[in-house]
Amino acid sequence: MNLDDRRLIAECLAGRTSAFGELVRRYQDRLYNAVLRVVDHGEDAADVVQDAFLNAYQSLNSFKGDSEFFTWLYRIAFNAAISLRRKRKAVLSFDGGDERAATEPADPSEYARPGVALERSEEDGQLQAALTRLSPEHRVVLVLKDLEGQKYEDIAQVLDVPIGTVRSRLHRARMELKDLLHRPE
Repeated sequence: MNLDDRRLIAECLAGRTSAFGELVRRYQDRLYNAVLRVVDHGEDAADVVQDAFLNAYQSLNSFKGDSEFFTWLYRIAFNAAISLRRKRKAVLSFDGGDERAATEPADPSEYARPGVALERSEEDGQLQAALTRLSPEHRVVLVLKDLEGQKYEDIAQVLDVPIGTVRSRLHRARMELKDLLHRPE
């Protein structure tokens, strides 16, 4: 485990709650971006991340340190994100808005070649639309591995499933995503 995280956790458990604020600042953006890809709505992602940090703070004394703090935090957040997705099921949006575009910094190179930016925007939109059609279990494993670059072992810990289950879900998710992206509309 990251020694600095371990120190901050120990300080927080000893009563210095501002140490937890340091952990929040360190991981909130990364966690938000990962959760946003699962819940597909900025406000929902912010709520999930806030709840995850609150739950982590309240359960900090149960953190064993067997894994990285961020892996443990991911597990809390992704379980909440999956629960939220299951509650909402598939709600179609007809406004065509992409809330992620407002939260992510613009790539300055896109201004030089607007046609490329348009194609990329369309591809991103198609990818996001296809991701929303995946089951929560497939979507989460795909986001964690292919978009966040997590290791199989870490994904297994986050989802509390065997590595073999991660591999099979990832394979099925990739096949389903490929099918969704190549299906004529």
